[in-house]
Amino acid sequence: MSAPVPSIAIQAEPFDTAAEIARITADLGGRAGAVVTFSGLCRDEDGRLAALELEHYPGMAEAELARVAAEASSRWPLQAVRMIHRYGRVRPGDGIVLVITVSSHRIAAFEAASFLMDYLKTRAPFWKREHLADGTTGAWVEATAQDDAAAGRWG
Repeated sequence: MSAPVPSIAIQAEPFDTAAEIARITADLGGRAGAVVTFSGLCRDEDGRLAALELEHYPGMAEAELARVAAEASSRWPLQAVRMIHRYGRVRPGDGIVLVITVSSHRIAAFEAASFLMDYLKTRAPFWKREHLADGTTGAWVEATAQDDAAAGRWG
């Protein structure tokens, strides 16, 4: 079986996880054995955060996400990959990112989803700036040492 063509979207609009799962699995018939999803949400940081503003460089960001999704497909026997990342202002509780991986077996789907999220947290070309509940603009958000350590396991 050839590697699937990853489905990538960078959008301002919210995403519907159930609709995305249905869309990505519709053509697989009974071949899919595991669907793993990860939905990343904007946190309020204990009431400190009013919103995150996410920026990206159009064209470059899509190409980079497609490249890393293709890498995941070459490492694991995936049947489908869907990645959505939002841009613009996102409020606490709103979805920021959705990763869906589909495989015949759960381990491949889990590992590929984890690999993709580790990439998104540490190396994807997105910039996040905090907008604080007190009305001020906060700092640009960087990957944490814990994020970097998690991504380091993939070599």
